Amino acid sequence: MSDARLVDAVVRAVLEQLHGREEGPCACHSAPGGCCPDRFGRYVGHGADRFGLRAGVAYPREISRMIDHTLLKPEATREQLEALCAEARDHGFATVCVNPTWVRLCSELLRGFETRVCTVVGFPLGATTTDVKAYEAARTIEDGATELDMVMNVGALRSRDYAHVERDIAAVVEVGRRGGAIVKVIIEAALLDDDEKVKACVVAKAACADFVKTSTGFGPGGATVADIALMRRVVGPEMGVKAAGGVRDLKSAQALIDAGADRIGASVGVKIVQESRGQKPAAAGGTGY
Repeated sequence: MSDARLVDAVVRAVLEQLHGREEGPCACHSAPGGCCPDRFGRYVGHGADRFGLRAGVAYPREISRMIDHTLLKPEATREQLEALCAEARDHGFATVCVNPTWVRLCSELLRGFETRVCTVVGFPLGATTTDVKAYEAARTIEDGATELDMVMNVGALRSRDYAHVERDIAAVVEVGRRGGAIVKVIIEAALLDDDEKVKACVVAKAACADFVKTSTGFGPGGATVADIALMRRVVGPEMGVKAAGGVRDLKSAQALIDAGADRIGASVGVKIVQESRGQKPAAAGGTGY
């Protein structure tokens, strides 16, 4: 079976279970339920061309605007978070991505700068109850977060309880919409097979999330080019794709961008920017994401 037909087949099955019905043939295309291009467009973009990989991606002059400068180590100190924000101010990163306890501090340190504050919800396992995830999202928005990287309930997805996964994501998305924050769904791709990755992306899009994201950085593996390519093909061009976990330098970041990523989560953001400018990177390592 071709990749496109596999995606179509999986999407039909997921959407049928999500909505509890199987649609009949459409009048416009005489296509079986779920695979009509018009119906399919509600979830994964209009037209078969949207399943192709993006070619000839142009890198921005400042790749920093694609980077979430990340520090999620549990042992991170206030001084390290202050240094993270200073680097973000200097280099103009898209966000700093930090644990919820540091959101208020980072919001204060970045006030008046273009860099925003991203935080994590249900992190790192995704096994928190939905109401707790929604509360955590609301609380961090109150503290100044404008982007929320929530962990999908991986066990529920692998149990084929797609309706629960959709409700879980939608609850955080609703809170994000009310608070003006975008929501990225971490699918923890290293724990899933390709079939499950497709399902995770479809459910995230059905729940109206803004991005899908590969990894927490605390799982058994990080972002891969193959995963980014698959995720981009499934969600189409309207939804963001974030690569995170194991991004160590400009070369790996560029490979992920070529595959379809439009946001990079990395602890080595300064190194990536320095390499993009032809500068010799500082000797210090990253913050461990």
